[in-house]
Amino acid sequence: MASLWKGIVPGLHRQCLFGGLRIGLYEPVKNFYVGKDHVGDVPLSNKIFAALTTGALGIAIANPTDLVKVRLQADGKLPQGVPRRYSGALNAYSTIVRQEGVAKLWTGLGPNVARNAIINAAELASYDQVKQTILKLPGFTDNVVTHLFAGLGASFFAVCIGSPVDVVTYLNQPLYSFCVCFLRLLGFIEKDWAKRIYM
Repeated sequence: MASLWKGIVPGLHRQCLFGGLRIGLYEPVKNFYVGKDHVGDVPLSNKIFAALTTGALGIAIANPTDLVKVRLQADGKLPQGVPRRYSGALNAYSTIVRQEGVAKLWTGLGPNVARNAIINAAELASYDQVKQTILKLPGFTDNVVTHLFAGLGASFFAVCIGSPVDVVTYLNQPLYSFCVCFLRLLGFIEKDWAKRIYM
């Protein structure tokens, strides 16, 4: 039973740090973008920019947790009898800094920021927008049902937008060719773009 929670420590490090920052900063950043004198609904563009900002900022700070998680996963796949490089998450942080330098903790930062900022924008901005739209319908109030529908909508948009981003990330493209690769996948070169992105 305990094996089901194997790797929970690095997972908690990432989610608490990244999740806390991207969600916790969203409202303050959104309010900053619209200005303190704004009245009425926040435009969708401001929601998207706010979510892009908090997603990028959150993963820029939490990038070391991603690196450690990947390193520990690789350690776990080593054959029996092969010594592990790290005894745990905290040991991994200290070993990487000691042997490879602090900067190594931010390996892959560019693609990581691009991916997580886009997916965060798809998730948080769509949640906010769907909830705002639902609340304008007759019979709906700011209750659990409304939040559930908004959550379902956000999940749908996050998957639809995040799937192509994950494909581009999987292809291991450097940041400067991220857009080029994305356009190629969308069919400007290949005709089977939908299959390649969503299958």
